Amino acid sequence: MSSSETLRHSMLRRQFIQLSAIAAGGALAGGFTLSAHAASTSDESKMMNNKLSQTPRFAYVGSRTTKERNARGVGITVYRYAPETGACTLVQTLNELVNPSFLAFDQSQTHLYCVHGDLSEVSSFDIDGKTGELTKLNTVGTQGKNPVHLSVDPTNKFLAVANYATGGFAVFPIQEDGRLGELVHLESLPGEPGPHKVEQTSSHPHMIPFDPSGRFLVIPDKGLDSIFVYRMNQNNAKYGATQVSLIKSRDGSGPRHVVFSRAGRNAYVVNELDSSVTGYAYDPEQGGLTPQEIVSTLPASFTGNSRAAAIVMAPSGKYLYVSNRGHDTVATFALEQSGAFTAKGHTPSQGRKPRFMNLTPDGSRLFVANEETDTIVAFDVDQSSGSLSPNGQVIKTGSPVCMIFKTV
Repeated sequence: MSSSETLRHSMLRRQFIQLSAIAAGGALAGGFTLSAHAASTSDESKMMNNKLSQTPRFAYVGSRTTKERNARGVGITVYRYAPETGACTLVQTLNELVNPSFLAFDQSQTHLYCVHGDLSEVSSFDIDGKTGELTKLNTVGTQGKNPVHLSVDPTNKFLAVANYATGGFAVFPIQEDGRLGELVHLESLPGEPGPHKVEQTSSHPHMIPFDPSGRFLVIPDKGLDSIFVYRMNQNNAKYGATQVSLIKSRDGSGPRHVVFSRAGRNAYVVNELDSSVTGYAYDPEQGGLTPQEIVSTLPASFTGNSRAAAIVMAPSGKYLYVSNRGHDTVATFALEQSGAFTAKGHTPSQGRKPRFMNLTPDGSRLFVANEETDTIVAFDVDQSSGSLSPNGQVIKTGSPVCMIFKTV
């Protein structure tokens, strides 16, 4: 395929993703609404949704690489995924990258983006549809220190990045070929730091996902014991952000990551510093959060030191999983239709400091990244009980901190 054909294909693909995303979600980020022409793409949207529900084909792992982090990682590693066993076979290593500590796809899964932890940069990559291999496109500056999380808006037009150390977020336009344009919006998060003398000296946003409606960014701030909600605005190619709500969490809790229920009416935030999960009622029209309950991620008998890290929800919406670094387990919670949740048990992570974990899109397996023991351990998920069983598949790779799955 020639370069011009490749660009044309990318543009058509981008337009299709934008229309199908709007068809699925109605109004989207920036207040865009569904047109009559976009509505006619509902059949195409269903086809795309069916594709996205298929078994993963490739897995991408980001790791820490620097001596300052006492890291042993090599960069980004690409694996071919075997759905029968959960085995992952290495197909590519990008070892020239510094701390690619969090990864995200665009909406079409034709491009991948990564932050460079402890630095001030974010990079873009093209994905080969047949081999899964990555080709680096470009790197841009975040105008902030230690970017830790990033996400692409539902229209595939821009990328949001959380700058952990400097306390704010940045927004970048995504160009037609998947490259990142120069920064178009930089926002600081205001507030009083929490009581922890080391971890809460200032604002520390740890995640920046879009809510299920695609209209709001929901940002847990570990340093301020707060969760911010922003509406993204676009006017003649100019981007802006407007804060619509703020919810304070328990002092010293350290909100870290958030997930949403399938219906988008409930949100669950894992609090790193006090090892708990807070359940919220979520208003998708206004971007409001109302706290409902808070539950420990640790068993009552555990008296040691531990910090909660990752939180994921089963595609069925029936179970919630949280990793504990120190206790070195995965806590399982059962979810009710009301939004209430109950601790069901704890499964050893088969390693030390499980910083990150992720479910395959079909929910059949959970992969847990044990950062300190350089392993990613695969667990089979019982669909009726939510229980986890290690299946013997282990990826050995240095300092793993992120894993995502490509399905198309």
